[in-house]
Amino acid sequence: MSKNILFFTIAFFSIGLLFSQTEKEKVETTVNKEVIKGHIYFLTDDLLKGRETGTDENKIAALYLANVLRGYGVKPNPKTGTYYQKVTLEKTSPPKNTNLTINEKTYDNKVVLIANKIDYNQEAIYMGYGLEEDYKDVDVTNKLIIIKAGSSDANDARSAFRLRSQKEELAKENGAIGIVEFIETDASIWGFIDHNFNTERLSVASEEAMKSENTNFIYVWIQDEKGLFAKDISSKKSVRVNLTMDDKTSTKVYSQNVIGIVEGTDSILKNEYIIYSAHYDHVGIGTPNKDGDSIYNGARDNAIGTTTVLSMAENLAKYPTKRSALFILFTGEEKGLLGSSYYVENPVLPLKQMVFCFNSDNGGYNDTSLATIVGLERTTAAQNIIDAAKAFGLNAIDDPAPEQGLFDRSDNVHFARKGIPAPTFSLGFTAFNGDVTKYYHKPGDEADSLDFDYLLKFYSAYVLSGRNIANDAETPFWVEGDKYEEDGKKLYED
Repeated sequence: MSKNILFFTIAFFSIGLLFSQTEKEKVETTVNKEVIKGHIYFLTDDLLKGRETGTDENKIAALYLANVLRGYGVKPNPKTGTYYQKVTLEKTSPPKNTNLTINEKTYDNKVVLIANKIDYNQEAIYMGYGLEEDYKDVDVTNKLIIIKAGSSDANDARSAFRLRSQKEELAKENGAIGIVEFIETDASIWGFIDHNFNTERLSVASEEAMKSENTNFIYVWIQDEKGLFAKDISSKKSVRVNLTMDDKTSTKVYSQNVIGIVEGTDSILKNEYIIYSAHYDHVGIGTPNKDGDSIYNGARDNAIGTTTVLSMAENLAKYPTKRSALFILFTGEEKGLLGSSYYVENPVLPLKQMVFCFNSDNGGYNDTSLATIVGLERTTAAQNIIDAAKAFGLNAIDDPAPEQGLFDRSDNVHFARKGIPAPTFSLGFTAFNGDVTKYYHKPGDEADSLDFDYLLKFYSAYVLSGRNIANDAETPFWVEGDKYEEDGKKLYED
């Protein structure tokens, strides 16, 4: 009898301890430096060859993540009963031969954005920046047009990317058959453009994309380092273009998002979900460094971010919060945010149930006293994150490099555009330079170069932030006046 009493006393005491644990103590119970190391060292091993989307090594990484979620007791994707969401991609190889002369001058530094077989040898029309006002009283039917990148306000490479779709649509609407665009940029930026476009490219396979690709439109960028080429052409009364291009080749490629769920504990709030997300792919194999290393292991970008999601999953599987959790590990971020683009159009649960997307993506860090949250002050959850970081000795700051446009360069932006509050939790940096760019998309981004004492604080802060948001009586939302506030109101309207 006394043994039974002792047993029940111990059991009751243990249950009491469980329920008396603080939120911080719950985090400390599961977030462990050796476990963190295990995840990161596996994901960055040379055998995974940089986890490039569409490769067998990327699939091995996905298998590892799925089995980790399974081991934690996280439930699988409710639509498939597995931990995967199949993502069908289209791999397009650039044309083998593209020759371009304008007024008998040959241009070698060029990339083909949209390829189709063409043999064009006739007059082209110079159209300034190729924006709406430039088409007034000009007939470009069945003509190539030549334009300058950007606009009168900004003509840098980022502006070229931002305005590309708009210029393409305007040209098509006005009957042009293609665009040749001069980009004023230096050799460094041009090298990045050349690497991204003069290689095989991936896109989400869709009927709309296929329709777009099946038109005969072409789009070519030419490097114009000091803007002299465009200036010269703009002064000519006639512009003669000779452009020959082979057709592109396309094949289907299959990849996968990794998905899991933990149900919330509150009878009402469990119908609201917090998304915990990161991309697990990296850029694969590239140009060797001075030591001959050609594997871009991607420790910071984004094995660290991937491990935030795994840390959150382990914690919530043991200590669920009031709101439910949806874990999404994306493929194809490095190929143009492809996995997240596919997901928001093919969600496994209604998007209006997703009240927050807590993304984690990284380039690097240069201040181990910080956690940098891109978009921190744009949502009402800011204080929850600030308090969590402080609890583990870190200061949470907002994006210190807004000129980089980081909010719009990670998977969170697809959720933001749907109206879901979506900041990105990143390693501490005060500027996008120095120790950040030293490792960003470089072969040296390996696990051995990481400060794991700092990472323990970083992961603990992320997990506590998630717990704070998921247990808060107030549902998070955009701050008043944010550019995505109206999208949020439309999404969540009754």
